[in-house]
Amino acid sequence: MTDRLRNCLMILNPQYAVLILGSYLLGSIPTGLVVARSRGVDIRRQGSGNFGATNVGRVLGRWWGVLVFLLDLAKGAAATICAGLVSGPWAEAPVAPFWRDILWLTTGMACVLGNVFPVFAGFKGGKGVATSLGVMLGIYPYLTLPALSAFVLWALVVTFTRYVSLGSIVAAVFVPICFLVMAKLARWPLAEHYPLLALLVIVAALVVTRHRANIARLLAGTENRIGQGAKPPAA
Repeated sequence: MTDRLRNCLMILNPQYAVLILGSYLLGSIPTGLVVARSRGVDIRRQGSGNFGATNVGRVLGRWWGVLVFLLDLAKGAAATICAGLVSGPWAEAPVAPFWRDILWLTTGMACVLGNVFPVFAGFKGGKGVATSLGVMLGIYPYLTLPALSAFVLWALVVTFTRYVSLGSIVAAVFVPICFLVMAKLARWPLAEHYPLLALLVIVAALVVTRHRANIARLLAGTENRIGQGAKPPAA
């Protein structure tokens, strides 16, 4: 049996299927909804109606929004850290780097899709920004540094424009570019790690797509800024 076939069969291990399903269910936990309900608020009927960190922060206060952001980030990081632990060189049954990246890709995307389309909230969730950041931070070292760089860029854009949505869009598009630059500088073999590039491109496309209404409002000059009350959700 060739090494490629052996690694392919190892990635089909039932524990990996459980990990991917568990990542989706973890991502599906509607943290913003839970936090808001603990304060006696149905966040879906307040502000923009979204239960992501931005709307929670506008409705309940900045620090409640920060809490939701960190909880969503932790979900993504937990998914990919677990994937690395069960498939990396320190695991009982390590797999080749390419197949480990495939597992990172599938568990990370499962968690992000859980956040965007949560089974526990009628498949209507957030925009996946914080969870995507957590997913990337958990893939050490390949995506940790690009993710931190994107977070700094997000903070700069939000600070100077006061548009959270614009910062999220710019950062999502920036991450794949940053990864390619860092891969070139660090001499990471992209032939082995292109599943990670695929993950970044898919996440960027998903984040931009989920912000299409924000893009329309940005172009029309009606997008909410930080410190400005959110408009009520459309009926």
